Amino acid sequence: MSPVEIGTLAIAALITLIAIGLPIGIGMLAVSFAGVALIRNDTVAVRMMAQAANDSLEEYLFAVVPLFVLMGLLVTVSGVGRDTFDVFQRLLRRVLAGLGVATVFANAVFASITGISIASATVFSRIAVPEMQRHGYSTRFATGVVAGSSVLGMLIPPSLLMIVYAVLAEQSVGRMFLAGIGPGLLLSALFCGTILLLAKYRPGFVFDHEDTAEAARDLGLGEIIVKAVPILSLMVVVLGGLYGGFLNPTEAGAAGAAGALVIALMRRSLDRRSFWRLLVETGRITVSVLFLILAATFFSRMLALSGVPRVLAEGLLSGGIGPYGFLILYLLLIIVLGCLIDSISIMLIVLPIALPVAQAAGFDMIWFGVLTVVAVEIGLLTPPFGLSVYTIKSAMDDASLKVSHVFQGAVPFVGAMMVALVILILFPAIATWLARI
Repeated sequence: MSPVEIGTLAIAALITLIAIGLPIGIGMLAVSFAGVALIRNDTVAVRMMAQAANDSLEEYLFAVVPLFVLMGLLVTVSGVGRDTFDVFQRLLRRVLAGLGVATVFANAVFASITGISIASATVFSRIAVPEMQRHGYSTRFATGVVAGSSVLGMLIPPSLLMIVYAVLAEQSVGRMFLAGIGPGLLLSALFCGTILLLAKYRPGFVFDHEDTAEAARDLGLGEIIVKAVPILSLMVVVLGGLYGGFLNPTEAGAAGAAGALVIALMRRSLDRRSFWRLLVETGRITVSVLFLILAATFFSRMLALSGVPRVLAEGLLSGGIGPYGFLILYLLLIIVLGCLIDSISIMLIVLPIALPVAQAAGFDMIWFGVLTVVAVEIGLLTPPFGLSVYTIKSAMDDASLKVSHVFQGAVPFVGAMMVALVILILFPAIATWLARI
């Protein structure tokens, strides 16, 4: 067999192994080792795997992963998410469907210091959904708002998916973070517009019954400031330090984790046992991410050795579909895969094949990364996988709540994300102007 045939066979084998339930990282390592061994020999395969492990994990940059994960977990247990929602609930209390809009804004702010969509879905399903139900909103709409706005956690920096993309595409993490700001704000605005349109033209979808809840105690200016200071402080430390040029991404993660620890200790929401659990959870998430990156690096090198990306680029770009035809097919493939597997796994499988084609097409790789993240995040809201949807279902602990209700509530927000993709394709500067400063 020729190297290209071996590479193609390796891709097919990986898809088959994933379909039968083998963990994606192990499947990648297995097919990559076999592919290199067939193209060259066993000795080269062993050396290439060792070199991939060394090159992919030795970088100082990878310290940013556990630091941002730990910061997000500390913020979650310290009650900062609830305070953020309380502030926006107070500020938007007179707006039509104001609690829905408040949830989007609170999620956007919360996303700027967590970077993990699932953390946002967990926190706001316990905070925002009961409050909206109490004020007459339908459970379907309330859970849909939380599911939809939770995806902002992977777009607004700091974002774990942005870090993964930056590593695989050999782009600056700081520039990828900057590139996420414009699209994150765009998506937040589209979500708010979706909520307002639904409230005006489809009130039966948004509201279940009249608001019979007693008026909540009004927050005074002093209380608003007290609730807003912790999250604003973290934003200033992390984002201000990062974009002001005082801190690199790893140092910003360390500063944010330290600040989140101080907040949790000051609020007495952390004891030795819970802190140990957070450290263990941080280690578990970090190891799983880094192992997948290791496997994806080896897979990418095996494909480069086989010549599959080069042949694919020549075939697609010289054919009838052209660069933007390839882009549309690529985004559709990611959205379909999002119905079946998780976000990071999609990127690790597809990007080693797609990145050389995108580079040959002359695409801006930062813009391409933003489009990838938005498309991947759509998978968090679509059946049957819909990780954010299942997270909300498990966090709610409500026997009457069906998963289908959450999926139905999320449909309008999937539509808003599709619109965001189209806008970002038509106007790339939304994603690139800050990153190019």
